[in-house]
Amino acid sequence: MKYVLALDQGTTSTRAMVFDKAGNTVASAQQEFKQIYPKAGRVEHSPQDILGSAVGVISEALVRAGVSAQEIAAIGVTNQRETTVVWDKKTGAPVYNAIVWQCRRTADFCNKLRRDGFAEKIYNKTGLVPDAYFSATKIKWILDNVDGARARAERGELAFGTVDTFLLWHLSKGKIFATDYTNASRTMLFNIHTLKWDNELLRLFDIPSAMLPAVYPSSHYYGTTDSRLFGSPVPVCGVVGDQQAALFGQQCVRSGDVKNTYGTGCFLLMNTGDKAVKSGNGLVTTLGATAGKKPCYVLEGSVFVGGAVVQWLRDEMRIISSADESETLAKRVPDSGGVYVVPAFTGLGAPYWNAEARGLITGITRGTSREHIVRAALEGVAYEVCDLVSAMEKDSGIKITRLAVDGGASKNDFLMQFQSDVLGCTSCRPKVFETTALGAAYLAGLCAGYWSAAELKNSAPDRVFKPKMSEAERLRLLDGWHAAVSRAQS
Repeated sequence: MKYVLALDQGTTSTRAMVFDKAGNTVASAQQEFKQIYPKAGRVEHSPQDILGSAVGVISEALVRAGVSAQEIAAIGVTNQRETTVVWDKKTGAPVYNAIVWQCRRTADFCNKLRRDGFAEKIYNKTGLVPDAYFSATKIKWILDNVDGARARAERGELAFGTVDTFLLWHLSKGKIFATDYTNASRTMLFNIHTLKWDNELLRLFDIPSAMLPAVYPSSHYYGTTDSRLFGSPVPVCGVVGDQQAALFGQQCVRSGDVKNTYGTGCFLLMNTGDKAVKSGNGLVTTLGATAGKKPCYVLEGSVFVGGAVVQWLRDEMRIISSADESETLAKRVPDSGGVYVVPAFTGLGAPYWNAEARGLITGITRGTSREHIVRAALEGVAYEVCDLVSAMEKDSGIKITRLAVDGGASKNDFLMQFQSDVLGCTSCRPKVFETTALGAAYLAGLCAGYWSAAELKNSAPDRVFKPKMSEAERLRLLDGWHAAVSRAQS
């Protein structure tokens, strides 16, 4: 047993990585899958695409590493959170596409929950705000809109899961029906203080309890994969939501440690230890991963569109041909020429929580070039993170002076330097970029006895970005950003 494998199922692709005892990547494989946009503001995935990509990349990573399934000590699964799948318990067939965390189809119902006075009750139990982002209203939508689904669910025939649960079910051929604390805490149905599904919330959303999986710690023996998939059974010893995985992979295990992941969205998390910090500034309180039986608490701010703005520039606007080109073009101009891009394509997340906000480009003049637009789009991501940091500092009472960064867009040196400038703090990028997969591997390896806690460590920074911008310029730019955000919400 020489290796640990991490399965990282993300919003736009699925990746498998094989790690050795030193935490080095031995081999990896990645596969993108189709994004489905049936209507404005709606986002779906094919569950079959997700499952097929997961089985495919695991097999490919093993081949590339030159190892057999028998040489894998454990698998750790990490996944896009909140994305909702409902399937038939007998056949495993989904009753509808996966409704993705970005999808806003239930925004009106969430607004009604707030108007009817349920926001405080939901927050006190779950640490979350009533928003279409989370799983509960997505489940309700499927039960209310798919023919026969509610009756089947009430008869105990249907299962609900976030993507981790759906994958575990199918990788084990129906023997594992479970999730972990971090994923459960993103459903708006799980009480983060009692660590149980909440019956009052189940009644509020009209969701039968028989649909729900068992909930365990992130570092836990869940069972094994079916031997027919990879040649022999492999223990699944870790399950964790992607952002909590990255927090653990960065070894932000002390209270006050902060990381930001620049993925499809941006996700800023602060470890608050055994204290559930209540937010008064639009953040959510959620559960983090530990190697023990009890999770820690985390303050989190989520931006719906982060690195996805680069995909938008490439795929929809077609003003860049690759993600790397965005950095090249941004550096060609000394500033954005007064242009601001607010990438509120699916509304605004924390700290605004405005489902009705939409994307905006402002400050365009006759002299505006594609370089200015590209630069402003990247700067918009950094400004969004600034809003999260400001809210987190107010809630926690801690001044953030060091930000651990990861995710695909953190490879962009321009973005990271601008982030450091407008935050006025140091940003540290690790050598091991895929900290989400590494965190899942660490949690699985700890459970399997492959690693001890003392053997886990932060990878040394690949690069440290220090602020260079004057305070006056920083404040001037942020004032312009906040004016643009106000327009996006009007």
